[in-house]
Amino acid sequence: MSDFERKRKHGGSHNSPARKIHQSRPGSLNGHDYKPQPSKPPVDDRLLPSLPSIDDQYKSVVFIHPSSAGPNNPSYDRLEFLGDAYLELIASQLIFERSPDLSAGRMSQVRESMVKNETIGQYSVLYGLDRQLKDFNRLRNESPNAWLKIKGDVFEAYVAAVVLSHPDGFAVVKKWLTQLWQPRLEAVSTKPEPSNKSKDDLARKVLGKGVKLDYLDEREPVIHYGQGTETYSVGVYLTGWGWENQYLGSGKGLSRVAAGQAAAAAALENHPLIDEIVAKRTAFFEARKAEKGQT
Repeated sequence: MSDFERKRKHGGSHNSPARKIHQSRPGSLNGHDYKPQPSKPPVDDRLLPSLPSIDDQYKSVVFIHPSSAGPNNPSYDRLEFLGDAYLELIASQLIFERSPDLSAGRMSQVRESMVKNETIGQYSVLYGLDRQLKDFNRLRNESPNAWLKIKGDVFEAYVAAVVLSHPDGFAVVKKWLTQLWQPRLEAVSTKPEPSNKSKDDLARKVLGKGVKLDYLDEREPVIHYGQGTETYSVGVYLTGWGWENQYLGSGKGLSRVAAGQAAAAAALENHPLIDEIVAKRTAFFEARKAEKGQT
């Protein structure tokens, strides 16, 4: 298991036509005694791409957690293993194709946001996959982290089942995931990446003795259900040079650190306020230098 995999496991508008969710009919393997029941997604599903169908031979396996497995009910763990690989590959392809100017490190961050359990687990909820799990009521009472992982695993297993159920299964899955991830992909491709030195640049421009910058969460992280998007919002405030808790700018990002850098970048472009602050700072240091020259 790679370092990236270990990390993940622990842890807009759509261009495509909106379609209703299609829930697969229950089925079973020969000898299997569990038949998953289709469930209505818990939210308005009109803007979700249709759920691809899977063959009957996979319908029972996909919804069997290892703790629920038995002689006649193999678990989804092998499908989950395969689906995990498809998710990472397709996410990597889409980012590489659509965001040619992103650095490798930034591409890894975006991919992580697309395939992490918080994202794909939410897809399981939106499509009602979690409710089709055998022993659903027991499993959902596991610890929050364990239940989150289970929801992510069942989505990965379903992805693998789709690939194996169609002659062109990889293309089917890639089209489906592209539609699910479209808002995130659009946001990445249209918004320039903030400099990772914006905080340092702002500090050099405005800080001095007794002057401070505060980076504060403006709201709780926002999860955009159905889009796999988690947005952090941070504001930067100045105290000093005659200002008290003066708002300078706000930023959003896939992490709190990225949002802080974006806030600093916004502050640097907050004219004429930033120019006035810099002018006061410059005047202060010039006056002090002049005083030292007279003594």
